[in-house]
Amino acid sequence: MLKAVILIGGPQKGTRFRPLSLEMPKPLFPVAGYPIIHHLIESCAKLSEVREILLIGCYQPNEALSRFIANAQQSFNISIRYLQEYTSLGTAGGIYHFRDLIKSNISESFFVINGDICGDLPLAEMLEFHKQHAEGTGFTILGTEATEKQSCNYGCIAWDRKTNEVKHYVEKPETFVSTTISCGVFLFSKSIFQILSDTYKQNEQIYNEESSLQSSLFVSDTQYSRECIHIEKDVISKLAGTGRLFVYPMGDRFWSAIKSAGSVIYANRHYLEMYRMYYPERLTVNSDDKKHTPTILGDVFIHPTACVSPSAVLGPNVSIGQDASIGSGVRIRESIILGSCVLQDHCCVLYSIIGWNSTIGPWTRIEGTPSDPDPNKQFSKIEQDSLFHDGKLQPSITVIGNNVSVSGEVILLNAIVLPHKELGSSSKNQIIL
Repeated sequence: MLKAVILIGGPQKGTRFRPLSLEMPKPLFPVAGYPIIHHLIESCAKLSEVREILLIGCYQPNEALSRFIANAQQSFNISIRYLQEYTSLGTAGGIYHFRDLIKSNISESFFVINGDICGDLPLAEMLEFHKQHAEGTGFTILGTEATEKQSCNYGCIAWDRKTNEVKHYVEKPETFVSTTISCGVFLFSKSIFQILSDTYKQNEQIYNEESSLQSSLFVSDTQYSRECIHIEKDVISKLAGTGRLFVYPMGDRFWSAIKSAGSVIYANRHYLEMYRMYYPERLTVNSDDKKHTPTILGDVFIHPTACVSPSAVLGPNVSIGQDASIGSGVRIRESIILGSCVLQDHCCVLYSIIGWNSTIGPWTRIEGTPSDPDPNKQFSKIEQDSLFHDGKLQPSITVIGNNVSVSGEVILLNAIVLPHKELGSSSKNQIIL
């Protein structure tokens, strides 16, 4: 029996994802019609060997998360449990804290997947590779390629291309190490728990030595670090060069990290493309009945409860959420329209995300600037830059927060609008508070 652990983090993370994460935990944000972690669970559920999926994070249990888990268990017919950390324990601290639950009833290995990634994950192939190269006490990490410059923003893997053995690993190095980067997907043997135990004891020893010398304020800081363990620094870096860590390259399959709103539009595009390959029934297609159905260009997902005018033109790469209403003559391209939105007649939405319960007035134009990878650079990834450059908001996709009302005949370009606002005038390159 195999288990999969998905690390979903907590509310203190994902600040670059705001304002989208202000109303809903980032892992539950819908991309191509389904929450981010739904796609990861779906990848795991394809493996018949995986019988249980554990979500580890420090979000407080809430109705949205409980409802999602219940629905996912029913959809995939697999056991899914949420394990809440009492505080943020790092990427490996939660694995150590819940080690007894993870180790029970599993074979030699289990998957660990970061919850802020997306992609066409080759888990079956990775598992087969692991059995051949790292069965027993070995470890496997999923790798992909990036440009030389961009690789420094990720965990870099230096490896032997004949044996696939990882010789060196550095998390976000200051200088170039390798163009092969970590995808945040790992296949660990149970021997990892001994490594985590040793790390915890080392942290505890440092804590005891420092606590006897420092003030109580410093003690609270060291207690946090004592229990905080990281996969990258405390596991992968130590295993590199020992002959026990291997990399499985995923080739030209799609992969991306989801850090910002711009990366969500990019992920939406590729998940819709994956629907076309694996789940074509999820996509809306043009109908012969032109009088009662909208015009569809490319890959488009429309929730069954959404109401779309026959004169609307949607696509390519558009997702329409639950109970959304799309008026006459509306044009939407490369965008995500979330649940219960109202887009009134003849408005235009390009490269944007429209938050829940928002209303866009007639003849209004909402437009962003795409932050796609450079098509002229092989293996280029989407840029994860900060929002500001030289004190100015950088052009990116437009994000309309939850419950925002935009008047008619308004233009919003490269704007970020926080929730619960009413806009009556145009804006460009601004964060509207």
